[in-house]
Amino acid sequence: METLASLGDSIHGLRGIPLLTALKREKLAHGPYPGVSLFEAANRIMSDLVILRGIAGLIRAGTFGIDSYLVEFGNEDHNGFDIRGKDHQGRTLVGEAFNVAPSFFGPKKQKAVSKLRSNGSAATYRLLLVNDDAVDTSYAPRAEPGFQYVFVNIESGAIRIVP
Repeated sequence: METLASLGDSIHGLRGIPLLTALKREKLAHGPYPGVSLFEAANRIMSDLVILRGIAGLIRAGTFGIDSYLVEFGNEDHNGFDIRGKDHQGRTLVGEAFNVAPSFFGPKKQKAVSKLRSNGSAATYRLLLVNDDAVDTSYAPRAEPGFQYVFVNIESGAIRIVP
C-alpha cells in the first residue's frame, strides 16, 4: 500500500491531451507495476485490491472453511485462476476477480463466468469477486449450483456474498 502513495506524480500539472497521453502511454518507473502506464497500473491495482480485500473478508467470515488461499495478482495466469483454495475435507474453490466500471460489468462478467464454467466445473465452489460499486446493491445474478458472487468494497473490506 505504501507504493500507491507516489502514483500520480508523473501526471502532476498535466491537462488535456498531454494528460490523456501520459495516462495511457507513459510508462511508470516505480510502484507495484513499473513499466506499464498509469492507466494499466490503476486497472491492475484495483483488481488486486478486490482480491486482497475479498479474500481477507472470506477468511474473516469463514464462509468456505478455507484459511489459506493461493492468489495471483496483476495479469499473470500461472495457476489457471486468480484464486484457489481447499478446505480440510478436500473441497476445492476456484475464482476469478476484477474491478470494473458499471458500464463494463456485463461483458467482463460473461467472460469470467464462461471461464469458471468451462475450466472450473470440477471445483466444489466457483467464485466471482467483483468491486461492489460495479452493480446496484439489489443486483441478483441467476442462481447456479456451486457458483457465488462476492461483491467487495475495496475501501472498507466489507463483502457481500450472493449465491
